[in-house]
Amino acid sequence: MSQFLDALKNRRSIYALGRNVNLSQEEISTTIKEAVKLSPTDFNAQTTRAVILFDGAHEKLWEIVEAALKPVTPAEAFSNTQEKLAGFKNAYGTVLFFKEKDTVKNLQEQFELYANNFPIWAEQSNGIAQANTWTALAAEGLGANLQHYNPLIDAEVASTWNIPANWELRGQLVFGSKEAEAGEKEFMNDEDRFKVIK
Repeated sequence: MSQFLDALKNRRSIYALGRNVNLSQEEISTTIKEAVKLSPTDFNAQTTRAVILFDGAHEKLWEIVEAALKPVTPAEAFSNTQEKLAGFKNAYGTVLFFKEKDTVKNLQEQFELYANNFPIWAEQSNGIAQANTWTALAAEGLGANLQHYNPLIDAEVASTWNIPANWELRGQLVFGSKEAEAGEKEFMNDEDRFKVIK
């Protein structure tokens, strides 16, 4: 198996995350920035934005999520929610992924024939950047999992970190040291998923 496929195989959802990280925050930030920059985008639009949270900022995010979820979560289920969020808060950091909307709108106006596709392509580009970042962090020995508490937390996140109005939150990649490995992953039968046509 190629090194690339090995890297994809090692990228798993790790929920038991800690702060026993040997890389510096600068090294982690560089890895994240490069993974996003090297991810392909439609028309080289580069609409993906990332905010990297460490230390108190990382913890603040998960306090924002908890405060946003409390009013909408049944009281009897909230302790389970708090436990889950505490696991994210105990991680080392979080990458917030955003889609920059003005560029999408400009491309729609510039290329009317593809106007309906640009929002879709921007989402695909964002997903590629998220997956590439996740894989790059896994290659550095870090664990991660991807969350989506947007749009519930969008306004508070924007207010807390002065996020531009044209940045739309699309996902939260939590990362840290792997405190436990992922379980076995099951795959559906190839015959049900793929067609090879000659």
